[in-house]
Amino acid sequence: MGLGTGNDKYKLAAASEDGAKKPKKGKRKQMDMDDLKKEVDLEDHKLTMDELHHKYGTDLTRGLSSSRAKEILACDGPNALTPPPTTPEWIKFCKQLFGGFSTLLWIGAILCFLAYGIQAASEDEPANDNLYLGIVLASAKIMESFKNLVPQQALVIRDGEKKCINAEEVVAGDLVEVKGGDRIPADLRIISAHGCKVDNSSLTGESEPQTRSPDFSNENPLETRNIAFFSTNCVEGTQIKQMRFVG
Repeated sequence: MGLGTGNDKYKLAAASEDGAKKPKKGKRKQMDMDDLKKEVDLEDHKLTMDELHHKYGTDLTRGLSSSRAKEILACDGPNALTPPPTTPEWIKFCKQLFGGFSTLLWIGAILCFLAYGIQAASEDEPANDNLYLGIVLASAKIMESFKNLVPQQALVIRDGEKKCINAEEVVAGDLVEVKGGDRIPADLRIISAHGCKVDNSSLTGESEPQTRSPDFSNENPLETRNIAFFSTNCVEGTQIKQMRFVG
């Protein structure tokens, strides 16, 4: 019995060591999410309405003036993600023209031209079949994303009036209105909401829609209820009014 107990203890210890060395995938994802939360350094979700007004100079009823919005847009640039470096189109074309299976097509085309040349030299009226087979057409074109073909629109309040603008023209301090089914056009500090819920699954991995309200609920900006993030979706709510604070 004593030996059996010792073996059991040894197995438990070994299992504990293996578990420490190889964390489960779920725990690893949770650790990555915790690291992400630590890296996000925002303070706007802690500010009161008056503090937001003084920080951005935004009238919480009339919004920014058109002239002020143009100044901020010229200073901060468009409200869009910076694209990564891309491969030049001519390199993409060459890869499609000469790479992979296309090489076999070129070899076949050359053989067809050679066969046609031999026929043309030995026959008075050579058939054109090999000539037709020797013509190879290759094209490579990357389709632009649908969001570039049909730019996303955002409903903002400027000069006391609602205006529908390109989402790239939203600036810091803008009042933005979003309803259920809309995509969040920027990182937003919520100042009023009515039954609003957002889908953060693409950002935080949370499968259930998260409630959003003007109330400050957590020190961490990724977990507080008064912030909605760019590219997430508003899945419920009649209407929410928000103020963009960062690109």
